[in-house]
Amino acid sequence: MAVVHQSKSGAVDATIDALRRGATVVVPTDTVYGLAALPTNDAAIAAIYELKGRPDTMPLPVLGASFEQVTALGLEVTDDATALAERWWPGPLTLVCGFSPLAEAPKWLEGRDELAVRVPDHPFLLQVMRHTGVILVTSANPHGSPTPTTADEVAKVLGARVELIIDGGELHGEPSTLVNVRHTPSIIEREGAIGAEAINDLVAKGGGAP
Repeated sequence: MAVVHQSKSGAVDATIDALRRGATVVVPTDTVYGLAALPTNDAAIAAIYELKGRPDTMPLPVLGASFEQVTALGLEVTDDATALAERWWPGPLTLVCGFSPLAEAPKWLEGRDELAVRVPDHPFLLQVMRHTGVILVTSANPHGSPTPTTADEVAKVLGARVELIIDGGELHGEPSTLVNVRHTPSIIEREGAIGAEAINDLVAKGGGAP
C-alpha cells in the first residue's frame, strides 16, 4: 500500500494507472474519502464490497467529471435533474436518475433501472476522471461505521487491502444530499450538505414542477 499526497507530481497519473490496472484506490472527494474503482472491472468492484462489508444489494454510486459525462450513460434527464445539476454541480448533490428509452446504456449497467450520479467539486478527482471516465466511489469505511477524516486513518482501517491512498488532507465534509429525480415532484432521499429547503425551493421555481 502506498500513500501519496494529491499535490505530489505524478499523483494523478498514479491514480489513473492504478484504476486502469484494476486496483481499488482511496481518493479524496469534496465530501469524504472514497473507495474507487472503474465500473468495468468486476474484481475491483467485488473488492470494494468485501472491504466495506457492504451488502451486494446496494449498488455503488457513480462519479463523473461533468454533466455530459454522467448523462452519456443513457440516463433520462428530467427538468428537475437539469435545474439541480446546473445549480449544484460540481458539488455535494447526488441525483438518482432513471434510464432513457431513447438512449443506450453501457453493458455494465444492464439490469439496472436507476443510477445515483454526482459531479464532485474536487479538482484532483475531476482531473483523474477526465482520463478514466466515470468511476464508482463509495465512502472509505466499513459499512455503517464513521468515515475516517485523514489518509492515515483510512490506512489504519483498510490497511494493505488497498493498493493506493491519495492524501487530500483532513476532510470533514458532510455527505452529499441525495435527490431522486425519477419522481414528480422529486424526492429527497437523504439530506446532507445541501438543505432540503434549498432543494425544494429550486425545484418549485424550476421547470420540473408539474
